[in-house]
Amino acid sequence: MNDFDFDAARKDMGRWYWWGIPTFFRCDWKEDPADSDIALLGVPHSSGNGSTERDQHLGPRAVRHVSAQYRRSHGRFGITPWDICRINDAGDVPLPEAMVNDISIQHIEAYARRFNDAGTRLVSMGGDHGITGPLLKSVAGPHSRLTGGQKVALVHFDAHTDSYRHLPHWLGSRRSSAHWASYTVEEGHVDAHRSTQIGIRPNVGTPGSKNTSEELGYRIIGMDEIEEIGVQGVIKTMRDRIGDMPVYVTFDLDSLDPADAPGVSNLEPGYPGIRIGDAMRMLQGLRGLNVVGADVVCIMPTKDNPNLITAMNSMVVMFELLSLMADYKKNHPDA
Repeated sequence: MNDFDFDAARKDMGRWYWWGIPTFFRCDWKEDPADSDIALLGVPHSSGNGSTERDQHLGPRAVRHVSAQYRRSHGRFGITPWDICRINDAGDVPLPEAMVNDISIQHIEAYARRFNDAGTRLVSMGGDHGITGPLLKSVAGPHSRLTGGQKVALVHFDAHTDSYRHLPHWLGSRRSSAHWASYTVEEGHVDAHRSTQIGIRPNVGTPGSKNTSEELGYRIIGMDEIEEIGVQGVIKTMRDRIGDMPVYVTFDLDSLDPADAPGVSNLEPGYPGIRIGDAMRMLQGLRGLNVVGADVVCIMPTKDNPNLITAMNSMVVMFELLSLMADYKKNHPDA
């Protein structure tokens, strides 16, 4: 056995998700923001959505567990993202007061802003949808290095609008998973008139929840309209609104049909959601745009199927988002 090449054996085993220490996509673990062009960040947070299941904080670990199998090339883009950029697993945001949402929101923003200051793009895995507010604030607005001080155009995949400014709090949380899409507009980080909310179901929310999005300036493309205009219609609407603005993408897994994502915290039965293949086409329709940040939220690992399909589809969404960034960096090396 003296001729056993350990280094070659480790390399051969790297493709198997069940071998080794799990990181996002088998990337190196490097927490220093300056070590990456694109950092993959876990945000294990559950206290922003107290009205439903509470295990969203287990999401980053669940996706790390399966994601080694998707260290791949992107066939439609013709790129291998790992060869274009320094892409590393940056670990998890430390949340020592995790049961207190509004304090944790401050901690998430402070931790994430370090990456913007280093010029590093984040693809984050949550966690409930409360994480998007602080992540957006860390990367957009007058202080932002990545946007050059601009606001962002938001592309928001969700079954719900999350713009509940008509409610002062959500069971005590004022920066909850239901409020972030309004306060980030009001505080100067999102340009709602250039932003789109995609996948909203017909029978959701409290009375007035859709009105608040429209009052702020968002364009809602609900499921009924998606069935009419199709994937290409969604892509055209998104791109027409975005123009040349920097983009932030947030992907709530409950926008997907329950057949593709049964393990989510706000499951919406009855009305079809976006099928995973169509969602991939919609994300790929953003190719060439300056995606400065992105997140995937609301995976509920304790509710997932035994085959872990929700975790695997979370992995695929995350891969598409980092591929959009890598493809842009390939063509804009100084960005």
